[in-house]
Amino acid sequence: MSLKPSKKIGFWVKIAVFAGLLTYIGHVLQQQRFDWSSVQRQLQAVQYPERWAAALIVLTPVNWGFEAVKWQILLRRVELTNFWDAYRGVLAGVSLGFALPAQLGDTSGRVLSLRTNERARAIGASLVSGGMQFYVALVFGSLAWAHHLTIVSSRANTAGRWLLVLLVGLSGLGVVFGLTRRPLLQWLEGRTIMRRFVTYWNVASQYSDREIVLALGAATLRYLVFSTQFYLAIRLLGIDLPTAVSVSGIGLVFLAKTLTPAFNLLSDLGVREAASLWVFAPFGVPAPVLLSATLTLWVANVLMPILVGLIWVWKLKLTAE
Repeated sequence: MSLKPSKKIGFWVKIAVFAGLLTYIGHVLQQQRFDWSSVQRQLQAVQYPERWAAALIVLTPVNWGFEAVKWQILLRRVELTNFWDAYRGVLAGVSLGFALPAQLGDTSGRVLSLRTNERARAIGASLVSGGMQFYVALVFGSLAWAHHLTIVSSRANTAGRWLLVLLVGLSGLGVVFGLTRRPLLQWLEGRTIMRRFVTYWNVASQYSDREIVLALGAATLRYLVFSTQFYLAIRLLGIDLPTAVSVSGIGLVFLAKTLTPAFNLLSDLGVREAASLWVFAPFGVPAPVLLSATLTLWVANVLMPILVGLIWVWKLKLTAE
């Protein structure tokens, strides 16, 4: 079965982005050879590394717990579910997302975990959930870029300032959409070309303002938790930068990860690494140490949930059979 032209273009764009990320990482490593001894020296210089590691791991279920809370809130318009069922659906989605492209795996795992037959509405709820997390990363990333420009003067050029204007403008459009979502979606429903998608997005217009606020609150708390985990990972590897520099840098890394198209969680890892190398380059952080920190974060925050989520993926298969 051949891909449609639009899908082929999207596929090759993602290939180009992924290849560019790998090329950039390879270039940096060529400039700074990956030296395990430097990583070991950093680890040996850290006081009580087990405390940083323990805190990083303990926050992993908290991170995905907030995602489950958000999912549970948004599911109310489709199916009433408890927290643990929502948690299992989220982990199943994480595991499927490891193998399937873009958001397909994550959405499939969540939807297949439900008892409802209203799959299209559940897909809509999943898209709203992802959109909220995207928006939170955009807002915090805008603040991070604004601070970054004040501390890295070489990047406070015309392009950097225009990027800030664009990010702030997109953040403002998110607020406008939230306030006008019902009339806007009703208007789109009246367009012939868009009617076939109505079943998917119609659920977005049914949420009350309270539900939107609660779900955005859960998305914000989740963002703060996994940002804290990133900070713990870099401290575990002995990277001791001023707190403001670390916080803004982490915000930019997650902004890049949010905006960059990815096939699955493996290429997501490449995005995080490339973005980290670029963001923290002006502060003299050794590339091997920084890459080790991002890999540590990936193992704790992504690989571990994937392995746990495989249990629920297996149950999905049994149910299908």
